[in-house]
Amino acid sequence: MSPASAEELTTAAGLTSEGAIALIEAADAPEDLFGRDAARCYRRLARLTHPDARPGDARAAAAFGKLGVLWRRYRDGSGPLVARGDVANLYATRRGLLKIARDPADNDLMRREAAALTRLGSQVDAALGAYFPRLIEAQRRQDPRTGVQRRANVIGRLTGFRSLAEVRAAFPRGLDPRDAAWMWRRLLVAIGAAHRAGLIHGAVLPEHVLIHPGEHGLVLVDWCYSGPAPDGPVPAVVKRYLPWYPPEVITERRAGPDLDIWLATRCMTELMGALIPDPMASFARGCQLASPRRRPADAWQVLAELDDLLERLYGPRTFRPFAVPDPGRPGDQ
Repeated sequence: MSPASAEELTTAAGLTSEGAIALIEAADAPEDLFGRDAARCYRRLARLTHPDARPGDARAAAAFGKLGVLWRRYRDGSGPLVARGDVANLYATRRGLLKIARDPADNDLMRREAAALTRLGSQVDAALGAYFPRLIEAQRRQDPRTGVQRRANVIGRLTGFRSLAEVRAAFPRGLDPRDAAWMWRRLLVAIGAAHRAGLIHGAVLPEHVLIHPGEHGLVLVDWCYSGPAPDGPVPAVVKRYLPWYPPEVITERRAGPDLDIWLATRCMTELMGALIPDPMASFARGCQLASPRRRPADAWQVLAELDDLLERLYGPRTFRPFAVPDPGRPGDQ
């Protein structure tokens, strides 16, 4: 049963206690009962199945108990915790990944992500859409006891992907630059497509860059820190990565497209570590010049220059099979 149809049934004027019990008995997950106005759905079902309303009715009591369990799961995230991000928790649901702000003070960041993903979904060429997560729904979640509202985004699930942080951990001595090359190229494509759509990501960091090892795919996630291109305010920075940001971003909280290129470059140099060849290291330094006005701000131009460099270093592009070892089994170098 879809959340929309569940909401229609649970708020229908003619819903009886028997009907409410049947709805709860048939539900397998919170989204089977709670739609957009989840608190209203919960209160209606609780009133119709409460033991005080159905004294001595074992079936109603069981339904009321199950309703409470599903409501707690809904408030906590509807499913198992998949990841704990900087501002939100991500839970697995049947519809996708449910991302909920832990602190209502960060609701504005969740709204930014929803707006960014909506813009990317409508303005990025379909051929480049795979570089970005898919927004299924933006939600408001209200605690009926406190009235506190938290923003939540339901995002399409990604399977088989690993973050650059995981890749770095799997290759502690550094990743072969030939493998890093395709990741760098695809990351620049994602950044360039976003800039063309009028957005700066604002936090191109290892945990926010996901790659599919076997298919050589890449998705740039966590758009909570995004802003308008070509120049807009940065709503927040990720504190544990403060040393990664250009100084003016920390002091002025303003950035242009060069910020995404700067952070992407840092991701890739960290990934390769000591294995980075001198020409590639020199290229990276050119992407991280001290003066913002002198830094490259056109990701497509940077990609073209990177392609020239890679051809000089390694010849024509060829597909290199790639795999990320399981945790605890570092890759051989």
